[in-house]
Amino acid sequence: MKNLVLLGGGYGNMRIMQRLLPDALPDEYTMTLIDRAPFHGLKTEFYALAAGTESDKDVRVDFPKDAKLNFAYGEVTAIDLDKQIVTMGKTHVDYDELIIGLGCEDKYHNVPGADEFTYSIQSIMQARDTYSAIADLPSGSTVGIVGAGLSGIELASELRESRPDLNIQLFDRGARILPAFPEKLSNYVKRWFDQHNVEVIPHSNVVKVEPGKLYNNDVSYDVDLCVWTAGIQPVEIVRNLPVEFGEGSRVRVNQYHQIPTHQNVYVVGDCALLPHAPSAQLAEVQAEQIVDVLKKGWKGEALPETMPELKVQGFLGSLGDKEGFAFLMDRTVTGRLARLMKSGVLWLYKYHNG
Repeated sequence: MKNLVLLGGGYGNMRIMQRLLPDALPDEYTMTLIDRAPFHGLKTEFYALAAGTESDKDVRVDFPKDAKLNFAYGEVTAIDLDKQIVTMGKTHVDYDELIIGLGCEDKYHNVPGADEFTYSIQSIMQARDTYSAIADLPSGSTVGIVGAGLSGIELASELRESRPDLNIQLFDRGARILPAFPEKLSNYVKRWFDQHNVEVIPHSNVVKVEPGKLYNNDVSYDVDLCVWTAGIQPVEIVRNLPVEFGEGSRVRVNQYHQIPTHQNVYVVGDCALLPHAPSAQLAEVQAEQIVDVLKKGWKGEALPETMPELKVQGFLGSLGDKEGFAFLMDRTVTGRLARLMKSGVLWLYKYHNG
């Protein structure tokens, strides 16, 4: 039997399993999923777990069950592209084709103390730890959130609703929130923060973090807890692969999403160098193309000379339980409708994967 091995049970590999099981995997193949956890974590919702507005069970769904799908749980410690072996401690898994979807971790930009004295929402385990630390804060404490991208915005707004007794400071590197998008959207988010007493600090450049304190430019801020949402990078084991990397230490892949020097190895999601910013939606779009390439290869069909452009529809964000914002097909949507849209997308995802 041949073995198709999936590293990581994130959005990309979930879509691949959904498309190949139960009938599209050739008879001579089995599929093996390797992950640290026995479930798929809804990473786009980890901010709510950390803020305490959703429970652990709300931010995960079960992996598919199929006779052809095997599971191996543990931390990947080595990937040998030449010998075609994945190692987890003392366990070794051989593969014929490999799909690397191990996701990302925080990027601290060499800021002293950032990795040691800040909390994270990059994994479900880290989000749990962040929730526990926030839950233990006494009334009147200050939480600093470094990074005002989508994760930082959603965490700040959700935390405001779950802990109205806390002071929240959101450190934004830009002159305005979400500067790559229309000013109307930025203004709406900033107005929500102003109305809900979340302090947004623009032009931020955090240069050092210490216990109970962070340094922004030349000013020190007293914080009781700091959460880092200011950048991501592929996990370390991917960054150490003997392959070519591009911007953000992401793996350069060809148009078929393969590592050019090892064309039986695909990279999906946050680890791949793609023309759009990493997102769950992008990972799923990419996964659809990987499935098409796999199927053609199994049938002995020629691959297309040019693959379709990877297209994403935009993004959805929440501002607490009742409001939100979206940028879809070059249009800005704000308010209750945007929040309902995000809730609907999440419900559909759980329904189709649950």
